[in-house]
Amino acid sequence: MKRPNYLRKGDKIAIAAPARRVAREELSGAIRLFESWGLEVVLPDHLFDTDNQFAGSDDTRAHLMQGLLNDPDIKAIICARGGYGTVRIIDKLDFDRFRRSPKWIVGYSDVTVLHSHIHQNLGIETLHGTMPINIPADASEKNYPATETLRKALGGDELCYTCAPHPMDRQGVAEGLLVGGNLSMLYSLCGSKSGIDTRGKILFIEDLDEYLYHIDRMMMNLKRNGMFDHLAGLVVGQLSDMHDNAVPFGKTAEEIVWSHVREYRFPVCFNFPAGHNGKDNHALILGRKIRLVTGAETKLSWEA
Repeated sequence: MKRPNYLRKGDKIAIAAPARRVAREELSGAIRLFESWGLEVVLPDHLFDTDNQFAGSDDTRAHLMQGLLNDPDIKAIICARGGYGTVRIIDKLDFDRFRRSPKWIVGYSDVTVLHSHIHQNLGIETLHGTMPINIPADASEKNYPATETLRKALGGDELCYTCAPHPMDRQGVAEGLLVGGNLSMLYSLCGSKSGIDTRGKILFIEDLDEYLYHIDRMMMNLKRNGMFDHLAGLVVGQLSDMHDNAVPFGKTAEEIVWSHVREYRFPVCFNFPAGHNGKDNHALILGRKIRLVTGAETKLSWEA
């Protein structure tokens, strides 16, 4: 896997909006934080365009993203927010210059489209982490896990996380490239050129605001696509704000996930602090080899 250069003071980073629209005032906390790290924040033209729920038309968002991918002075592209829309522009993007001179792509949720497409087709590391829309006004004065781990990941500091065990964890040790992101997006990418080959890898999944039967359907689809057959390990992040029908599904989201992977032997970690959980959304380097240990505690560590 190819690794973008780590950021240094004075580097330029840009905020992009490949999906849902964003307002200037929603970025103030993030801009203040990034500048406190010694970075120069670039707000490209048309960043604040609107087209119903989108940040401008598909062509506008693709053009903005293409310009940032091609610009040699931009060392990282931080996606402003998720929502929906990145999949509508992914096939409009030309990654040739990005392939030759990669930069960090940062975000989560809908940004899973970029993470997956880049991993599968370009072999370049990306960063699953918090986005400007989630960064509070006081972030530059406080060390939240979401922002502090993002700073460390972008700066090349060592990342090693531990968390408490979960009753449904399956103990074991696994090593492999970390891939994944939002379950709904991974599900939607199955069968496309942006879908992930999970063989020998450690898969991370998280989701928000889904019906329980949707979680079951998505896990069923991943399973039928063979994504668990040769998996090295599974990290389940936050499955937040789930919904049920009037007639209950009968399982929690975690129980649904477990029901689809219990027949395999790879280690499984539940309730890892990453995903749609605000200040606790730990940054994850996707596409880099990771060691997963589950047991008395869960430990995730990346190779240097």
